[in-house]
Amino acid sequence: MTPEFLKKDVMYLKGVGPKRAELLYKQNIHTFEDLLNLFPRRYLDKTTIKSIASLREGETATVVGEVRSVQFFGKDWKSQRFTAQLWDKTGRLDLIWFQGAPHISKIIKEGEALAVYGKVGMFNGRPQLTHPDIDKLTESKQDEGESDPQPNDFQLFNTGKIIALYPTNEAMKRGGLNTRTLRRIMRTLIEQATPHIPENLPTYIVERENLMSLPDAYREVHFPSSKDTLAQARYRLKWTELFYMQLLFALRKKQVELEVRAPAFERVGDYTKKLYEMLPYEMTNAQKRVIKEIRADMKSGSQMNRLVQGDVGSGKTLVAIFSMMIALDNNAQCAFMAPTEILATQHYITLKKFLEPLGVKVVLLVGQQRKKLREELLASIASGEAQIVVGTHALIEEKVEFKHLGLAIIDEQHRFGVMQRKALQDKATNPHILLMTATPIPRTLTMTQYGDLDVSIIDEMPKNRKPIITYLRHESEREEVLEKIKEEIRKGRQAYIVYPLVEESEKIDLAAAVQSYEDLKNNVFDECRVGLIHGKMLPYEKEEEMEMFRSGKTRVLVGTTVIEVGVDVPNATIIMIEHAERFGLAQLHQLRGRVGRGSEQSYCYLVYSGRLSADAKERLQAMEQSCDGFYISEVDARIRGAGNILGTEQSGEISDLKIANPSEDADTLQDAKRVAFELIDSDPQLRLPEHQVVREYYLAHYHERFGLADVG
Repeated sequence: MTPEFLKKDVMYLKGVGPKRAELLYKQNIHTFEDLLNLFPRRYLDKTTIKSIASLREGETATVVGEVRSVQFFGKDWKSQRFTAQLWDKTGRLDLIWFQGAPHISKIIKEGEALAVYGKVGMFNGRPQLTHPDIDKLTESKQDEGESDPQPNDFQLFNTGKIIALYPTNEAMKRGGLNTRTLRRIMRTLIEQATPHIPENLPTYIVERENLMSLPDAYREVHFPSSKDTLAQARYRLKWTELFYMQLLFALRKKQVELEVRAPAFERVGDYTKKLYEMLPYEMTNAQKRVIKEIRADMKSGSQMNRLVQGDVGSGKTLVAIFSMMIALDNNAQCAFMAPTEILATQHYITLKKFLEPLGVKVVLLVGQQRKKLREELLASIASGEAQIVVGTHALIEEKVEFKHLGLAIIDEQHRFGVMQRKALQDKATNPHILLMTATPIPRTLTMTQYGDLDVSIIDEMPKNRKPIITYLRHESEREEVLEKIKEEIRKGRQAYIVYPLVEESEKIDLAAAVQSYEDLKNNVFDECRVGLIHGKMLPYEKEEEMEMFRSGKTRVLVGTTVIEVGVDVPNATIIMIEHAERFGLAQLHQLRGRVGRGSEQSYCYLVYSGRLSADAKERLQAMEQSCDGFYISEVDARIRGAGNILGTEQSGEISDLKIANPSEDADTLQDAKRVAFELIDSDPQLRLPEHQVVREYYLAHYHERFGLADVG
């Protein structure tokens, strides 16, 4: 249990008060315990500080110095800028702000000591930082009101201390909660709270894993005695955070094994055998292995919860079809949910091609269907006549009732919210669940996001597939790329040209895509049919356009990202992605996967405009260097961050984890996972006396999130 002292409202901590408390509440910091878990974003210590004279262009550095002069320029906002000269014993560094110049001019004053952090540029032979991170190291008027001012941290720093720098935003700084003030408040909290911080791990684990005690770890992470103790403190806190995340997965997995019964599909009958006999090609060993794993799950009598991940074109759909045949052999229905109508329709066409010769009834359920057709479909699903139901989120509508749903497959599962996935599971009592993704997931993210699932990886491509050759080109080289597309068209091939479409500028983007289509149709590819497809078209219009492309009547398909998944045209051998710098890595890899699906050599051209940011350059170069989706996913995770693991958020910027980073702490994660799963294997309900501390901490901090963890 959390001690009463740590449950106190942060308002009552010396130095906070009602106004500052409001700012902390907005950061989800309500109690003393919450504030303890506001960890520093970085640290200053003598070994990481660069002297101004030693700065080199292009490096990222931290500098500490005194502001000697400041200047504000410009009357209208377009020409405004604020500059400050920072000096240390070795020279002068110019600091420059264009955005927010009026606000910055009120914050930085002559005579103040600052720590600044940023990328070094050179102007007239002198180093400068543009829009640097800044941290005040001296008192300011915002800090007034304290009855006992603390010693100047800049002086402490000069005697060799390591200083914590805390995450703040503009609202916090305006309200007096800069990193300097937070340090002072945190000092008060640590002094008062240390005796009240209980250990949250069994003694035998702390000793066996050589972990620092929890009270010591909190003290050292906020006010480090040395680099070594700081490293030990951070390791302890990261290890504990990852341990409890893995404990939740271990509990869930054990609960499913012991309690959640599902239909045991013991029979392999005519559907499965006939499908195997009619295959026009040999399956890869990876496909065979994954089908065996799925077969064992569905036979066990416990609910299958398996994630199948495989790169674009690795043959996941065939694995899904075999899974469905096993369900059909045991008189069960299957649901196959996809995130878009185009992808659902593509799956429907593929399944009908494979399964109609076997006498399997496959139906398609999407959003905009005629009322009479919809009623007929719902009746056939409820009666069991429809054996396989392919659809979008229309599958989870209240009116949809299955006679005997035994297997639910969710494709591109990351495109659905947790609650949507749960709604499909609730269409039956414990159906077997198969999640599929063509977006390979890094090993560390698999452990953090899907720790309670069994994971199968299709890590082998069909033998006739050639790697797609990828080129990075500036928009000034666009004519050369269009000429290459014409060459492929003359060979009888087909091509995609893709434009970005992002929410913030959707109308402008769409207008640009349509305008480009008109230009390409009339002036570039005037000898063949050019098609256009985008999200604003009606479903039947999109399907007509896709059918024209599938049949080969359309040779060049211009589109927005609606072609990202589900378009399978083996004759398409070249794709040009315009404004490639505006796409995320996973999306670029998915788009590239629209080509290379036949036996011919395929090409991807990434066309970018302007100068690339560092992140965009890293993304595009990763695409140029590799077709390996797992490598791409590792780069993507490093750039974007880990994402929210247990909740409904999917952004890389929001995470349940306060100090650990799975991408960077992979070894720690592996150790914590091992211990968590061993503990639950030995004590599934945490009843042993030595595990009471784990049980209490888990119930207090993690139990409320348990309900969503069981849906992947």
